[in-house]
Amino acid sequence: MKTTVIFLVLTTTFLQNVLCDEFQKVYQWKQLAHRKQEDTARSNIVFREQILQQQSSFNESFDSYNNIPMGVTHHKGRLFITIPRRRPGVPATLNVIHMDKVAKDEQSPPLDAYPDYIINQLHNDYKADPKRIVSVYRSKVDACDRLWFVDTGMLEYPDNPIQVQRPQLWIIDLSRDRKVRTFEIPESIVQQGVGMASLVVDVEIESCDKAFAYIPDLVQGAIYVYSFEKNRMWSFNHSSFSHNPERANFFVAGQRFQWDDGIFSITLGKRNTTWRPVYYHPMVSTSEFTTSTATLQNETLANEGSYESHFQSLGERGPNTQSTMHHHDPETDVIFYAEVNRNAIGCWNTQNNFTTENHDIIQLDHKGLIYPTDLNADVNGTIWVLANNLPTWIYARLDVNQFNFHVWRQTPRKAIAGTKCDLY
Repeated sequence: MKTTVIFLVLTTTFLQNVLCDEFQKVYQWKQLAHRKQEDTARSNIVFREQILQQQSSFNESFDSYNNIPMGVTHHKGRLFITIPRRRPGVPATLNVIHMDKVAKDEQSPPLDAYPDYIINQLHNDYKADPKRIVSVYRSKVDACDRLWFVDTGMLEYPDNPIQVQRPQLWIIDLSRDRKVRTFEIPESIVQQGVGMASLVVDVEIESCDKAFAYIPDLVQGAIYVYSFEKNRMWSFNHSSFSHNPERANFFVAGQRFQWDDGIFSITLGKRNTTWRPVYYHPMVSTSEFTTSTATLQNETLANEGSYESHFQSLGERGPNTQSTMHHHDPETDVIFYAEVNRNAIGCWNTQNNFTTENHDIIQLDHKGLIYPTDLNADVNGTIWVLANNLPTWIYARLDVNQFNFHVWRQTPRKAIAGTKCDLY
């Protein structure tokens, strides 16, 4: 892996040149645990006998190693952790940590299922049940205190993928912990839900019923648009949603591999009268692209298909800047990137031209930031990051005696202080 910074000790090497504050480590785990693990016995976590025979190394009951966190979302003292079902032994795909109940010296708190274990539970015959959650990658909280996520409905077990049920968009009112709505994504939009690994919500607090969700599909190379007001969904397809084969090589934590993930993350810029700029990128790419919410919200345009010129390239971020998630901070006008190919958090100030020279690294850590899988902000603007060592989990074996999963946070202004992204 080629980088311009050699990581020895972050505080004495990297920070000699910049004044930004390190991200604060909030929690870290060697392996995940569930507070109510005793309640997830064989009668609760069930798998087809056929799969158990083929995957003899897996157990019906809780398997800590198979629980790898993929998403983190903070909201008013609660930390939501998502664990997609990519292996057997996951008692809950949507989890929560009540941070005020965690002891000050506790760095690896156990998880609780959210809203409970029953809703996260699979039927013993894998019967479809729209009242239950099968597999979630990442979530978002909107300005109206609602938690949004896509349940892919799919068990991604190696050699035994099972589409348990249709993918669904869930919306939960966190102020009351009540389900607002679920929307079953129709087959006319997509056959399977496996590619919907993230989403972003476009809403103003004074008009909660006029919300839109923009959902990238990294497999199909599409953006799905959901209108809360219309309770309807439409889609866009464009060449910029596809991966770039020239950027398919990754080298992370000693693992060399090639991926083909298409459009992965969408973030929204500042509102300009009635619309907002939309920034997006495939994960297997070092380019950033743009469109507008006016385009995405136009169902007629989506159906007509004549929108090629509405999606444009901004340019290249630079070598090894492949990114999972990114987030635009409205206060600083800075976009933060989770850069998986160099274990870093990058940034670009949207007031600058989009050039490689105007991008910067604000955090680099070859132990605690191995594969930053999620990056987003809470209602106060604080940036939250989850790193999970995913390539090691897939291609080698995690050392369960070392910390493998890390949650970080920092305010945007402190994060960019003294970098190219700091124009203040």
